[in-house]
Amino acid sequence: MSTTPTLRGHEAASAAGGSTAADSADAGHGTETGTGTTSGNAPDSGRDAGSSHESGSGRDAGSGRHAESGRETGPRIDPALAETSRLRIVTARHPGRIALTVLAGIVVAVIGVSLLTNPRWEWGVVGEWFFAVSIIRGLLETLKLTVLAGVVGFGLGLVLALMRLSGSGLARGVSWTFSWVFRSTPLLVQLLLWYNLGYLYQRVVIGIPFTDATLFDARTSDLMTPLLAAILGLGLHQAAYASELIRGGILSVDAGQLEAASALGIPARDRSLRIVLPQAMRAILPGAFNEIIGLVKGTSVVFVIAHAELFFTIQLIYGRTQEVLPMLLVATLWYVVITSVLSIAQYYIERHYAKGAVRVLPPTPLQRLRAAIRRDAHHAAARRDAARRPADSSEASL
Repeated sequence: MSTTPTLRGHEAASAAGGSTAADSADAGHGTETGTGTTSGNAPDSGRDAGSSHESGSGRDAGSGRHAESGRETGPRIDPALAETSRLRIVTARHPGRIALTVLAGIVVAVIGVSLLTNPRWEWGVVGEWFFAVSIIRGLLETLKLTVLAGVVGFGLGLVLALMRLSGSGLARGVSWTFSWVFRSTPLLVQLLLWYNLGYLYQRVVIGIPFTDATLFDARTSDLMTPLLAAILGLGLHQAAYASELIRGGILSVDAGQLEAASALGIPARDRSLRIVLPQAMRAILPGAFNEIIGLVKGTSVVFVIAHAELFFTIQLIYGRTQEVLPMLLVATLWYVVITSVLSIAQYYIERHYAKGAVRVLPPTPLQRLRAAIRRDAHHAAARRDAARRPADSSEASL
């Protein structure tokens, strides 16, 4: 028990003596040895402490890395993506569109209520005469005039368009002059001129020029009936507009199509009828149907030459019964029916000629209706499922 403090005191004294011996020049060998031993042991102990500290910190860092690697073993989530997933989707609002829709609905409702509640429209008279025999006969005459004048107009218009695009200066001049004359003259004037052609030329004679040989001879007034005058007036007037319409559609086709067809050695007739025209139909059809619808309504002008088409028949009836507005409403409704049928036909014909221009054809109105019914049924089923889930969860919790 008493030797331990003595040894510790001796070590302390030796350490102190070693320190003073380091400062003095005549230090003893024993003191130097003790001092050297002490000072030599200090770096070793420092290295041991450093190595133990480094190994300890290395182990701690290694364990920390292992812990971090253990936490990062799952898939990493992009913070921006996580932030985006918390966003709420809000539908775009269109206040102007909604206001216009409401305004249009109000206007339509006011007009509808006025048509149904105003007794002066006399809907009973309209229903009485709508399917009358005389009205149906006049309607058939209107359709006949439309078909015949349309065939003449568009057939001659195609010829005039090809003449206008030809390389012959004479053909181009004739085509341009025809379009200029008939587009510059009102339709009513043309109808009256054709109907009164007998005043200018009493007879129509066809024979061999500069000889007395006659192939055909008849009075002009016998030939120029109201039907023929109407067909010529409407058809030639329509041809002037149809030629420009068809010419514009042909010019819309890329010139490379003609160059490729020429390089393949395809004849000019086949190039025009089988390559150019089918592609030009997409540009021609909207304007062509617009012209046909205008031609249907333009047949009402034929009443000036006393041809019994729909409008002329209506005039005769209300001139006898004095029921002007109901009879005009009958004619209006029949024109609406005809133009509606033509608009439906236009849609399907345009859809047919769009096959070579679009990858997917637009859906028809019937297809849109079926898709809307399926979508509404799907939404109704989804709402029923959503309403059923809270009830199921409450039952499960009970």
